[in-house]
Amino acid sequence: MFSEKDTVQAFVTDRLTALPELAWVRQDSQPDRAEQDVLVESELRDALVRLNPTISADPELADEVLYQLTALIRSARGEGVVKANEGFRSWLLGEKSMPFGPDHEYVTVQLVDFDDPTRNRYHLSTEVAFCRGTTRRRFDHVLWVNGIPLVVGEAKSATRAGITWADGVLQLDGYQDDVPEFFVPNALCFAIDGRDLRYGSLRLPLHLWSPWWSPGLRKQHPEPGPDYLRQAVDGLLSPSTLLDIIRNFTVYSTDDRHRKIKNICRYQQYEAGRRMADRAAAAAHDPDMPRQGLVWHFQGSGKSLLMVFTAQALRTDPRTGAPTVLIVVDRLDLDTQITSTFDASDIPNVVTAGSGDNLGEMLATGQRKIIVTTVHKFKSLDRVLSARRDIVCLVDEAHRTQDRDLGQRMREALPNAVFFGLTGTPINRTDVNTFKTFGYEKDEGRYLSRYTQADSLRDGTTLPLHFEPRDARFHIDGEVIDAEFKKLAERLSPREKAAVTNRAARMGWLIKADGRIRMVCEDIARHFREKVEPEGFKAQVVVFDQEACVLYKKELDTLLGPETSEVVMSTQGQPQEIQERFGRGKEEEAALLDRFRDPDDPLKILIVTAKLLTGFDAPIAQTMYLDKVMRDHTLLQAVCRVNRPYRRPGSDQAKSHGLIVDYLGVFARLGQAMSFDERAVERAVTSIKELWDQLPSALAKCLDFFPGVDRAEDGYEALFAAQDKLPDDGTRQAFAEAFARLSRLWEALAPDERLSEHVADYRWLAKVHHSVRPSNATSPLLWRVLGPKTRELVNAHIHADVPPERLETLVIDAKMAEYLQRVPDRGIRQLEPRLQQRLGRRRGEPRFDSLAQKLERLRQQYEAGQLVSREYLYQLLDLAEQTARAEAQAEADEKQQDPREQGKYALTRLFELSRREGTPVAVAKLVEEIDSIVDAVRFPGWQHTAGGEREVKKALRRTLVRYQLQRDEELFQKAYDYIRQYY
Repeated sequence: MFSEKDTVQAFVTDRLTALPELAWVRQDSQPDRAEQDVLVESELRDALVRLNPTISADPELADEVLYQLTALIRSARGEGVVKANEGFRSWLLGEKSMPFGPDHEYVTVQLVDFDDPTRNRYHLSTEVAFCRGTTRRRFDHVLWVNGIPLVVGEAKSATRAGITWADGVLQLDGYQDDVPEFFVPNALCFAIDGRDLRYGSLRLPLHLWSPWWSPGLRKQHPEPGPDYLRQAVDGLLSPSTLLDIIRNFTVYSTDDRHRKIKNICRYQQYEAGRRMADRAAAAAHDPDMPRQGLVWHFQGSGKSLLMVFTAQALRTDPRTGAPTVLIVVDRLDLDTQITSTFDASDIPNVVTAGSGDNLGEMLATGQRKIIVTTVHKFKSLDRVLSARRDIVCLVDEAHRTQDRDLGQRMREALPNAVFFGLTGTPINRTDVNTFKTFGYEKDEGRYLSRYTQADSLRDGTTLPLHFEPRDARFHIDGEVIDAEFKKLAERLSPREKAAVTNRAARMGWLIKADGRIRMVCEDIARHFREKVEPEGFKAQVVVFDQEACVLYKKELDTLLGPETSEVVMSTQGQPQEIQERFGRGKEEEAALLDRFRDPDDPLKILIVTAKLLTGFDAPIAQTMYLDKVMRDHTLLQAVCRVNRPYRRPGSDQAKSHGLIVDYLGVFARLGQAMSFDERAVERAVTSIKELWDQLPSALAKCLDFFPGVDRAEDGYEALFAAQDKLPDDGTRQAFAEAFARLSRLWEALAPDERLSEHVADYRWLAKVHHSVRPSNATSPLLWRVLGPKTRELVNAHIHADVPPERLETLVIDAKMAEYLQRVPDRGIRQLEPRLQQRLGRRRGEPRFDSLAQKLERLRQQYEAGQLVSREYLYQLLDLAEQTARAEAQAEADEKQQDPREQGKYALTRLFELSRREGTPVAVAKLVEEIDSIVDAVRFPGWQHTAGGEREVKKALRRTLVRYQLQRDEELFQKAYDYIRQYY
């Protein structure tokens, strides 16, 4: 009843085969192809003949193209599926040619018609099997265009408890490992569970999979559900949208680990890019069409990639021909960043204007390229450079310079150009008005596209920001700060700046007083050690000026060590010794920032004053220590450096929030920073005080699951009584959701002495949560791994008489025996699986194998009715005592072994018990490899040094990756604990 196939899978099929314009045609689950074939060759051969005149004249030429495509597909295992996928996209876009013309002239080959989608054939198949060697996989949905499998979807039941779209994502991820050949032509994958739909590109981590909201509908249907699913399926998977994404909204780049990655648009990038391209195309032919538009996408939602996607869409649009696309920024570092984004995405015809004269020449001579420039290069250009109507300007951070002389100069030089302003922080004041400059009055709210902070939080594009004000010991006189907000503005002229020099000097003297810097740095060091470093994250320190950078660096070197922090600043005008120590070229600075992004590098803190506060993207940065006066958009841009989602490689633990530690009381003026649009940015940051206010109710909600349970008791009886309050999957899942919210609050607040009044209740709940958490973790979105602070709390206080689901120690005392005998059926339910698991951990040891065989015989007798409940329980209790004695003897024997041999034995047991069905782990080989690698990198006392722990952890992670075990963070932690104990 309500099977996955008949509900969710059928829903997708019915929606796609009934689309109003181009609809998918339902095809047999196994179209005209063998199971080992990726392509439906008959369909693709027909398309090649239909779309290519030279092949139409000689249809046998189609076989040569099929041969090339098949060779590319087979390369997936050698070169990697993403690289092969990039090569296949080149074929799809018509960028490949073959010698099919007269005299073997090379002509382009067209697999798909993007300009006239009606010439393609669209088929949908369900339950599609693909076989490679002995590996056979079945896909719920495959969407074929001209016989090419462009989309693979996985459907999960809407009624199965604990199952979500995330399980579909993990399944798709496994398919890409098992049969990468089938994904070489892939445009995107999707997972749907009857409540929600998410999509992603190849090899995309789970936490980055996105929802799809069609334009305008997210206001009508703000939450996932049936209405959302209808518009998501219809919008994302329509043939026109799919072809547009392949052609214009897909790019490839290389990550900081030098791996090829594929980026496809999020829905807000698609909406904004498509709207800009359509408006520019219309304006190119109709002088009455609007020639401007304002795009407000909240900080961290991907504006750099949006400009790349939009430039591609403009350059391929047949309505605009080959326009000139001008990317205009207002800072040199953003110029470098945007250019790097285009270069990394391998977009052709991208140039950077080296000077104003160079820019003027390129525009005056009509060069149809993508030109990256700063707005300042228009300063010397006081004439009309081009009256063409097909020049499109994408102006980044449009609020900072466009309202004044430079923006006016640009418009006078390009009187017929189309101007789009892109910003994360629009401003509406009398002197600076982004809405007036770029907003078209007939656009709703004067936005062409709007993606708010609330949208980004709901979608997981960005994370919530928490701020933590420090006490008055660190603060500067409020009147001085208020005066500086008014006087030290970014747009002061040189004369105005000179007029406030004395005031600025006083401000600097107060902030940079020796005693204050020492006190602030001590607080930073303590906070970083307690709250940031244990979670594997990094931080930025934002200070008053360049001199403060040097002073803070010196103090933090003493407190944390010189390898922990580094300064990134402009050294122009600084003393020679400062320039020599901290001056860096572009390549040196880029290498330093790559080190900061590397979770295994000891560089963990960047000290800055102006650099890296806009445009800098390092998701590993979780905390910003703010000791500088900022306001308005500058403040919001700065703090949003820490709002990017992040998950450490090989870990299940993701960043839950960004944190701002405020030393100057800057956030007391949060209303000023948000004044440009208070309704749209309801909660840009959350005060730690607000989190404290939420903690009691979140704690109470969890405790409400256990009425009448004595939490003062810390034994089996209390734990079993608590578990009895969670009798079914539905109740357990509700508890898991409530505890997940509570644990997020705890992780954000701990350590703090004010938590001491709640710690007993929280520790008790954490133990119960751990005891009922399924060993096969049903849903990665529901049963999250405990955070590091919670895990430390539980591990520090767990006792032998409070067992988790998998008993660490099996001790049967008289009290427990009496309790179990009062309720024999409950005792059997509690004891039998734990005893099975305990014996299973010693599988392969004769003394424990014989006990396991005895347990199995007893179980069969009980199920056959040969033993009543009480007698069966007595037998189980007796067997438990025998098991406990056998374990004690085994432990005594192990103590006589060499510690390293004990370690190998402990690791062997761990990996044997952690094996999942189908996991290709040769345990003996794995343990020998770990033993050899750890022995090579360890040294006496390594456990007590940060460097030693780091090297051993790196060696262990590399080994687990080779054996496809990198996703299990608990397995890694247990293995590391054994290594730390025995090596």
